[in-house]
Amino acid sequence: MDGARRSALAALLEHPRYEVAPTAGVPDGVGHLPAGATVAVTASPRRGVAATVELAEELAARGFAAVPHLAARGLRDRAELAELLGRLTAAGVRDVFVVGGDAREPAGPYADGLALLRAMEDLGRPPRVGVPSYPDGHHHITDDVLWADLRVKQFHADYTVTQLCFDADLVGGFVAEARRRGIDLPVVAGVPGVVDAARLLRVSVRIGVADAARFARSHRSTAASLLRPGRHTPDRLVRGLAAGGSDLAGLHVFTFNQIEPTVRWLAEARRAAA
Repeated sequence: MDGARRSALAALLEHPRYEVAPTAGVPDGVGHLPAGATVAVTASPRRGVAATVELAEELAARGFAAVPHLAARGLRDRAELAELLGRLTAAGVRDVFVVGGDAREPAGPYADGLALLRAMEDLGRPPRVGVPSYPDGHHHITDDVLWADLRVKQFHADYTVTQLCFDADLVGGFVAEARRRGIDLPVVAGVPGVVDAARLLRVSVRIGVADAARFARSHRSTAASLLRPGRHTPDRLVRGLAAGGSDLAGLHVFTFNQIEPTVRWLAEARRAAA
């Protein structure tokens, strides 16, 4: 690896965001994270928004930069939204991530992320707000709608995080297309951490990264590695992102709550890039 690529890789690895799910073991697992790390907490349809906010409050109290995911379709009403935003402000949380949510039917008046973003503007939104984007497409929403949605959301948000994607060229193409369409939000690339390979393949298909056949065709080397026993590491993907010269604002690492091996891998990757 030449000096320029090594420098680009080092910069990309410098301040990653770590994503965790609000489950019982996470408060112990985050002890492996670097002090002051940025930790995003996913929205859980089964556990509800309360679990996400409670974990974000705990993380903030422990000195982490917590970023709770607020799922539009999981919120009952404006009063609940105001209460949650008040709690997060009191806890020192300065960054939230707005998603539509996976609930089949909205629990209240917010059918999608844009509706929630607009409601937050009325209530006084946090200093930083993030929104998702989809280099690999979305299994329920057409590309035209996704682009139109992101173009409007940029006026209510400060950055976007890409959905899990295994193709560095696809991420680079997404960033270039966003800029061509007049979308200038900073793009944080979503990458898997060090995760059990079979589990990552199941999750990838379930969340709609791609249907199984298309995934195998378009991500041959990744699909092959995910079909082997053991853990998948994002080395090739992250090196590809750095080599592509894309205008990326950093990495968002999906840990799937396998925090310790992911932190260890990142430390080793930083040393190798230094």
